[in-house]
Amino acid sequence: MKQYLRLRPFKAISFDLDDTLYHNAPHIIKAESALSLFMQEQFNVPDNWGNTQWRELKAKVIAVHEELAHDTTAARYEVLRQALIQWGYTEIEASQGAQQGLECFCFHRSDFTVDETVLNLLKALGQHYPLVGITNGNVDSRRVGLSEVLEFVVHPGHGVRMKPYSDLFDLSCQHLEIEHRDLLHIGDHPISDVLGARAAGCQSLWLNLNAANHQQARHILPHIEVDSLREIEQFI
Repeated sequence: MKQYLRLRPFKAISFDLDDTLYHNAPHIIKAESALSLFMQEQFNVPDNWGNTQWRELKAKVIAVHEELAHDTTAARYEVLRQALIQWGYTEIEASQGAQQGLECFCFHRSDFTVDETVLNLLKALGQHYPLVGITNGNVDSRRVGLSEVLEFVVHPGHGVRMKPYSDLFDLSCQHLEIEHRDLLHIGDHPISDVLGARAAGCQSLWLNLNAANHQQARHILPHIEVDSLREIEQFI
């Protein structure tokens, strides 16, 4: 544990979800694979269509609809819809197909349960502080077991911007009816979580799971740095 700034008393704790409370990559890979298989089985996907084409289409969609850069679910739907239109499907067929593809992805994306040791840690912390989730992602907190330990989870979209913008921190503090300085945010990302929390006026605990992040985070310091969730119990 490293302390860079004096941690003031706080009234609530917020957690980033992806890669803070669980390792996210395997679940995304699984969901992407399931979606790819679904599209291949249900639609006439061109032979030359692969990851490069998906990335290029996503970039074009976000260039036209900048707000979708802050809404991963809506962006995925629109990319699927635009792809189906390019492949010759009607507007109605494309809309229906995109919705089906999105449902496939979302099902597999949240088809896991957070580790019991993490849930037990959150339950213990929850006896002393209100706990909430602040995430840029679209995991279903109920399906993965977090609704039992977090009072609420806020997501970007519908005009609410992703971290490191302050929108999600503002929204959380408003719901909790506390000042920003009274929220301690815990997350793994030096920009989204550390810079985001600090810029919003919240306190920050950085879960540094990757030593390479040191260079990325050097220009902005968290109040506390730890390398495992278990360390949090030592000072809260």
